[in-house]
Amino acid sequence: MNWSNRKGMKWLMVVCALALVVPLALAGCAKAPPPVEKPIVIGGSLPLTGIFADTGKVIKEGYDKWVEDINAKGGLLGRPVKLILYDDTSSVEKAVTLLEKAITVDKVDLLLGGYPGTACSAQMPIAEKYKMVYLSMGGHMHSFMQGYKYSFGPPPLMGEWWYEGFFEWLESLPAKDRPKICASFTMNNPIGTSLLDSIANGCKRLGINLVINEKYDLPLATAEPLVAKAKAANADLFFSNGFFDDGVLTVRAAKALDYNPPFYVQGIGNIIPAWVKELGSDGNYIFSGTVMHNKLPYPGVKELNEWYTAEHRILAPTYFLFGYCWMEALQRGVEGAGSLDQDAIKDYLRTHEISTIGGKFTFDEKGLPPPFSIGTQILKGEVELIWPPDVQTAAPVYPKPAWGK
Repeated sequence: MNWSNRKGMKWLMVVCALALVVPLALAGCAKAPPPVEKPIVIGGSLPLTGIFADTGKVIKEGYDKWVEDINAKGGLLGRPVKLILYDDTSSVEKAVTLLEKAITVDKVDLLLGGYPGTACSAQMPIAEKYKMVYLSMGGHMHSFMQGYKYSFGPPPLMGEWWYEGFFEWLESLPAKDRPKICASFTMNNPIGTSLLDSIANGCKRLGINLVINEKYDLPLATAEPLVAKAKAANADLFFSNGFFDDGVLTVRAAKALDYNPPFYVQGIGNIIPAWVKELGSDGNYIFSGTVMHNKLPYPGVKELNEWYTAEHRILAPTYFLFGYCWMEALQRGVEGAGSLDQDAIKDYLRTHEISTIGGKFTFDEKGLPPPFSIGTQILKGEVELIWPPDVQTAAPVYPKPAWGK
């Protein structure tokens, strides 16, 4: 082999060696995949079986959807989120035990709100004991009057505020168009009695004479005696402060006795689809209140309606939106604090306005936003928002048309 051939062979050997070494060197210099972040664990309980299970499962859907959305965006504080959600079987005692288990055994980073108000009222002191932020519906005003520093209602369900929107709308009417005489009948339980302050304060403010203010026990066998009293008193404002079943009974009794007050208000149960399904056109023109609804114009509601419709063929239910909103509010607190430190989250929520699918909230020393509710009315079989003006979806109809109109 001549010199030039030997030289060519050497170069070939060098090139081949480099072909083997360079990729290995580059591989050694490549960055290792980033470590998987430890998830942020959020825990608590809901009634997934028992008498409150139907609502508890819908709230869970809201919690789960928020987790799906936040993880799709890269997580909370850059970490994935994981839920530990126990079934308290609709038992207040289990709701307390399981929240404490989530805190002391599971060592969760953040807490989930419970349901219903009785469970929330019992869980709030547990959250306070362990100095952990707790966001939920609460248990009406009493639960927020205990001096708790870590509990917030974003938004709460406050019977004491239930008719704020309705009375604010009445106040916007010319004085000659407002009702003059009020009759109120209320179910005798904590939920019913929580509505009484709203009625008494609203009537006093507008100069409406509250001539009947009575309670009744559940189950209500017949509503005719109640309706007959209201009719005899010539009440042009009628409050039926009950649940769905006794509310339906009362509407039917009013129609049967030809009592058609110009302003008819139902406490709870008439903003669900079953109301119109059960009563048909007789369910129209009834006023009520809410603090959450799928027709609210706030960012995120439209997208949640689209998702829920694709999954269930109906618009997002109120309690699905509640669940999502409570988690979204917790997210705002954590992101605002920039950490999982409970005092930092608490302090941020107490000193900053937050934006959610339920609107914007600030919180006072009790953990409550300023008093509010959204006035509603059933029109053409649909729940419409009639107050305040910035969320209005339809003009209210008054005085109430005759039955069957």
